[in-house]
Amino acid sequence: MHAITIPEPGGPEALVWDEVPDPEPGEGEVLVEVVASAVNRADILQRQGNYAPPPGGSAYPGLECSGRIAALGPGVSGWAVGDEVCALLAGGGYAEKVAVPSGQLLPVPEGVDLRQAAALPEVVCTVWSNVFMVAHLRPAETLLVHGGSSGIGTMAIQLAKAMGARVAVTAGTKEKLDYCAELGADILINYREQDFVEEIQRATDGAGADVILDNMGAKYLDRNVRALATSGRLAIIGLQGGSKGELNIGALLAKRAAVSATSLRARPLGEKAAIVAAVREHVWPLIADGHVRPVVDREVPLSEAAAAQRVVEESGHIGKVLLVAS
Repeated sequence: MHAITIPEPGGPEALVWDEVPDPEPGEGEVLVEVVASAVNRADILQRQGNYAPPPGGSAYPGLECSGRIAALGPGVSGWAVGDEVCALLAGGGYAEKVAVPSGQLLPVPEGVDLRQAAALPEVVCTVWSNVFMVAHLRPAETLLVHGGSSGIGTMAIQLAKAMGARVAVTAGTKEKLDYCAELGADILINYREQDFVEEIQRATDGAGADVILDNMGAKYLDRNVRALATSGRLAIIGLQGGSKGELNIGALLAKRAAVSATSLRARPLGEKAAIVAAVREHVWPLIADGHVRPVVDREVPLSEAAAAQRVVEESGHIGKVLLVAS
């Protein structure tokens, strides 16, 4: 088969389309013939040499895919060769085939194209696990989403609205904010022109955001704490603004607030399977009913992954950029 390899860390040109050995499904795994994958910022970090795969994981980038089951490994039940699926991966999505633990498989939701299903697993699992399983967003609460037009952001808006929450977003252009509004966002903040702390306080009559989903890390840490409501919950899922910041514990104590930081990739298989099962139970019906949908900006051939990563690296997209196998 062919896969995108990274012989040496570097820029997008470091991604090489090469012939590699086919993977073999192990105990409890299935082999998926990939129809599409999607670009995540974690893939860019891996290309740069800053985010190694977990032990035993595929060396190829790609944290999600869609496709058809080509073979079953020992001990797999409930799935059959030919089933159309999408999957949460620890790596290996930028390839023509990938071995996947069966607990990380999801059926393609009703009404979703097989290719576009590749835009779902990573973002849905990230949003559901952080916003709902960890931060426990409740109906009528306010969620602030940084990067509202991203893959994560567009999914967070839709899920929070479907659950009856009020949604605030930050984005850097009017076009992106307008799209967030189309998805249901109630409070639109241009982070290039407005202070999100002031704007969220104004929009909530001084109460603040009950939950904040943050992809920036250190750069936003102090302001995020100031933007939290009493008993607010800050969920950090990215470090685009740095990894080391000063936390005002006094402010956190005064608000009885909490900060969590999680990632999906290195979690034990059992934890990933539990998240995937929760997503299938709670989110898949919303997608089938049309309340939630994947947001895909464009499709790029898998062999041209470098071009796709450039788009994402420059934030020149809304939603997800897909990599489509030939």
